Amino acid sequence: MRLFKSTPQDYYDSPMSDFPLLIRALVWAVMAILFAFSKLMWRWSVEDADKLLKRGKTGVVIICNHTSMAEVVSIVTFLYFSGHRVRPIFKSEFAKARIVEWAFSRVGGIPVDRGTSDMKALRRAQHALKQGEDILIFPEGTRIRSDDQQSSVHGGFALIAQMAKAPVAPLAVCGFRDITPLGKRFMRPRTCWIKAGDQLSLDSAPADLKRKERLAWFENQSWSCVLELRKSLRSKHPG
Repeated sequence: MRLFKSTPQDYYDSPMSDFPLLIRALVWAVMAILFAFSKLMWRWSVEDADKLLKRGKTGVVIICNHTSMAEVVSIVTFLYFSGHRVRPIFKSEFAKARIVEWAFSRVGGIPVDRGTSDMKALRRAQHALKQGEDILIFPEGTRIRSDDQQSSVHGGFALIAQMAKAPVAPLAVCGFRDITPLGKRFMRPRTCWIKAGDQLSLDSAPADLKRKERLAWFENQSWSCVLELRKSLRSKHPG
């Protein structure tokens, strides 16, 4: 890859280890700043981190509930400084702004067209997992700012896991949506929590189910684990 002639598409399609050295150095500096800032401002910690950091022959598909962009920063920087390359899946709408597309592509992001069978994004995620990189997905597709806000889980992460023969790592966050309360513009210091669950394999799905049924069953089971983790965090940290 060339430093000045490579396009965002080149970054989406290439392993992060092939990114130009200057870009990797810049990403390291940005990650260090964001890690320090997020730790000071949001005082987050990762419970049962060993479950999240466990690795086999591939990377893992990390799924998490979504309440704030702050949790994205915390999760990505935690994994980064734990020695794991992680590629967040983000809405292709963000790539309409060139500066955002430039930044997201350089940190390893992969865009996806929501509501479509975006095979290009699926293939990119598959290749990343086989190269040992992690994929971070927020199946709710948008930030859930209150318990009254309706949400639905967008499928796809089970198919990615199946294509790459990779496990799914459920993750839950708590406290991050209180950083910027509804109606407020500025962030405020808070204490936030992240909890990891046991990694899941598609092999656990009933063998008598058809392919689509197995994927649907696995997605439901995986998301149920996320909700259980969130419930556990909320019971420990009420309010």
